[in-house]
Amino acid sequence: MGTIDTVKKTKGRTKTLARRFGRSERGATLVEFAIVGPIFFALVGATMETALAFFAGYALDAAVIDTSRLIRTGQEPYISSADDYRAALCGRLYGIFDCNELRVSVSTIGNFAAFDMSSPIDQETGAWTMENAPYSRHIDGDETVVIEAYYKWPSVVNIPGLAAGLTGDGKRLLAATHVFKTEPYS
Repeated sequence: MGTIDTVKKTKGRTKTLARRFGRSERGATLVEFAIVGPIFFALVGATMETALAFFAGYALDAAVIDTSRLIRTGQEPYISSADDYRAALCGRLYGIFDCNELRVSVSTIGNFAAFDMSSPIDQETGAWTMENAPYSRHIDGDETVVIEAYYKWPSVVNIPGLAAGLTGDGKRLLAATHVFKTEPYS
């Protein structure tokens, strides 16, 4: 009878352990987090990166609009020097851009209808097709001026299917363009 009692006790303990193991939830949270956590953090990272890219785009656009007033009103250093204009533009970008990577073009056109915007990058490779265009000449009063500024913003979190707007080299192209007529200051 001793061996039968021992077998019954062992079976009873095994059943008890199996029931306790089945009811135990220790570690379930860890397994759930291991499944859901990376997806959650990827979405939070992508959201923060998108928000930062929108802020940077707004900052670039605001800086171009602010500095265009320097040319529109005929302030001498800015209507004849690309370096002075570029320094004024970079000074309004809150230090979030590498100004050496910023592409800026200031040019004149005959009228608003003559404005033609082409892509500053090769869509396949992401390489620049536009170089910084220095002023070709002193900008006079009563002229139509086009200011274009482009920057390739780095992208860190690339979720497949949600990476719209990325260039061929995996960056986002931020663009700001302002077309205006200068005051008759000549």
